[in-house]
Amino acid sequence: QVQLVESGGGLVQAGGSLRLSCAASGRSFSTYDMAWFRQTPGKEREFVASISWNGAWTFYKDSVKGRFTISRDNAKKTVYLQMNSLKPEDTGVYYCATGASRYSVSPREYGVWGQGTQVTVSS
Repeated sequence: QVQLVESGGGLVQAGGSLRLSCAASGRSFSTYDMAWFRQTPGKEREFVASISWNGAWTFYKDSVKGRFTISRDNAKKTVYLQMNSLKPEDTGVYYCATGASRYSVSPREYGVWGQGTQVTVSS
């Protein structure tokens, strides 16, 4: 069973950048599609981006297209989320997840989650 640990969150001003990392344990990481979600209080987790097992295919939530980039390094068993031109509405706890198809955008379809990392964007 793969385990996921996120890092890289923090406080940043609007227009700034952050890079989140999600380190995985387990021998089969390179076979898993991966995704990033985010959640704010009182709301369901929402899909942000996903990437195929080999990094050749990516998919983004419309509001982050052109600002966020998902990538992975299978040798390091790590998936990244580079976030540029951050906006206050990007604030939330960011989670990486796996266990579902790369096309899945519903959090209910994912079975493995990290503990999350807080991102706060001030205006």
